[in-house]
Amino acid sequence: MFQRFRRTRLNKHLRALVRETSVSVNDFIYPLFIRSGEGIKTEIASMLGVFQMSIDEVLKECEELKSLGIYSILLFGIPDVKDSIGSDSLCEHGIIASSIRAIKEVHPDMFVVTDLCFCEYTDHGHCGIIDMKTQSVNNDATLEISGQQAVIHAQAGADMIAPSGMMDGIIETLRSALDAAGFENLPIMSYSTKFASGYYGPFRDVAESAPSFGDRASYQMDPANRREAISESISDEMQGADILMVKPALAYLDIVREIKDNTSLPMAVYNVSGEYAMLKLAQKHNLIDYERVMMENMIAFKRAGADIIISYHAKEVAKLLNRK
Repeated sequence: MFQRFRRTRLNKHLRALVRETSVSVNDFIYPLFIRSGEGIKTEIASMLGVFQMSIDEVLKECEELKSLGIYSILLFGIPDVKDSIGSDSLCEHGIIASSIRAIKEVHPDMFVVTDLCFCEYTDHGHCGIIDMKTQSVNNDATLEISGQQAVIHAQAGADMIAPSGMMDGIIETLRSALDAAGFENLPIMSYSTKFASGYYGPFRDVAESAPSFGDRASYQMDPANRREAISESISDEMQGADILMVKPALAYLDIVREIKDNTSLPMAVYNVSGEYAMLKLAQKHNLIDYERVMMENMIAFKRAGADIIISYHAKEVAKLLNRK
């Protein structure tokens, strides 16, 4: 039977020419966790190599990222004071708004994406305002303050808004609020299919955002629901999202592919904290060829249809790619 290539005989240049899927430094967004203060760079025990940083340290981190060819970052804020409505996130002098302005002043060429949610800012750890009678998130009340948060981020200089709270109607609400404030061209990257996953544990350590009661299953996706997952992303596209996202990535590549086949929008995946932590732990104990497995995951994300990869591995991937 005719065989187009005897792949075992291909030299590295020909292998590169016929490779169907490739990974580039330009594919990545790197998450950063910012808190107030100076000289703070605290490593998180459950996420080796990931830090909570003060703004001055984040500015140094941006310099390193640019030296590696990474110019896109995703900001998460950790305020000093949390309350029932996440007031720090609604203040133009809050941790995220202050961070955006500082980064843009020193690194105007950085593309700054902001996570828009309330779990890091609330004393209860949920993604919006709690209806105390039902002990659940009040969707409509949360939408109202989400619009305020988006405009504050935009006014501070954000290049893209990424709402992660999974409230019904969030994209339409943010698009209307941004348009009314004169930010018609500011893109929205929707966490359009975000599952109620067990892979988020280490993130809640670094973002200090674990719920104080209950869970988030009422407003995140059931991992068992394929059709609903696809329809959620298509719904966000219709509401005005510019980029769709699947989170987590590794266990949901079938969903990534199906959404990609049903939309013309760019697709992002979030390679989440639990996925990262498992590889780092395996590396620590010499259980795997760490770099090889890391790159297999990145290729899998791209092969499934991702155009953008949000990953804590981004710096390691960039260093590896830059060595080749």
